[in-house]
Amino acid sequence: MGTDAPGQRERLGTRGPRSPGSASPLLRRRLLLLLLLLGLVPEGAAETPWGLPLVADGPASRAKVVMAELAHLELENKPWPKGTHSLIYHYLALSEPGPGLPQFLAVGYVDDQPFIQYDSRVGQAEPQAPWAASMDAQYWETETKKQRIWAEVQQVEMWTVVGYHNQSSGMHSTQRMFGCEIQEDGRFSSFWQFGYDGQDHLSLDLESLSWVSAVPVAVRTKRWWETERCYAEYDKAYLEGVCLPYLLRYLELGGQRFSRREPPTVRVTQHSAQDGGTTLRCWALGFYPQDISLTWWLDEKQLISKTEYVDIRPSGDGTYQTWVAVQVPAGEESRYTCHVQHSSLNHTLTGSWEWPSHHTHFAIIISLILVVLVAGVILTKCLHARNRKQATGGEDPHNS
Repeated sequence: MGTDAPGQRERLGTRGPRSPGSASPLLRRRLLLLLLLLGLVPEGAAETPWGLPLVADGPASRAKVVMAELAHLELENKPWPKGTHSLIYHYLALSEPGPGLPQFLAVGYVDDQPFIQYDSRVGQAEPQAPWAASMDAQYWETETKKQRIWAEVQQVEMWTVVGYHNQSSGMHSTQRMFGCEIQEDGRFSSFWQFGYDGQDHLSLDLESLSWVSAVPVAVRTKRWWETERCYAEYDKAYLEGVCLPYLLRYLELGGQRFSRREPPTVRVTQHSAQDGGTTLRCWALGFYPQDISLTWWLDEKQLISKTEYVDIRPSGDGTYQTWVAVQVPAGEESRYTCHVQHSSLNHTLTGSWEWPSHHTHFAIIISLILVVLVAGVILTKCLHARNRKQATGGEDPHNS
């Protein structure tokens, strides 16, 4: 690899953090495969932010062999908590951080719950969850070293992309997000994305090992990064060969926090639609894990179309929330029911729209007022009729 690549891109590469505690045989084998890359450089060479060394010119053919071996490794026959689980990292770099803002911030999440954070103002990787604090000092030392290098790397990347946009000053940011996910049936997926000023910029196609540009100006970044194919191969090695063992290890350390079951609270709200109709929205709140099914039914028929979904999102307290909406004709709300299925339930929850109790009380009060008004009108007419009879002598006032 040339050492004069634009923006010191030679520092980039990928590797997961060192194993917290004793490594399993499978994890050791994965790491040994990655360490085959060490033979491509002399001992003591500079390291990438992932801890892998800077690779000499022409590493692609050797790296491909390692990646192929990583891809064919099978997971340990070890169970994990039911449901979908993920390990995701977010990196943020700011060009001109204002008061109270870091120049670089890195946060790691297991199931959308933060467990590690590096803030450039503090300069140390720190645990964000009780179970993460149990990892040894070497782990935190390695994480701190890695994030400090990433802080430098992402600053270089940011100012390079700022130049591609013909900008020279002002507040700008780059975002890096990557991670892996395993579903209950064992299916595994991973991703890698890079953003600029909050917009998509580049993503990595793990099949073709090519960078995909989201906007025209990103083509320049794409060409820059593709000058060294080994960067994409490092990313693939981490995402498909190392990320999952660490995810399973973190799930094990987290224990009950990730194996618990929190049933959803279901409620239905009514909203006026622009076309004069009615929208019913079925909410599922406070559930864990995040896998859940919400469907609308009209009488005994499930509605496939004409429904609107929102992505499942964290509630901020370690649980999740979501909703699904359907448009209904006014006055027919009672024919629609929402069905909710979740692993914490042994049956399907159903919800439907009901008039709030204050509407019932209001209707009773209105009815009473109407009764009083009608009675008042009748009484008034009777009094007027009596007075007319008295005035015309048609009735003895003593017998009235």
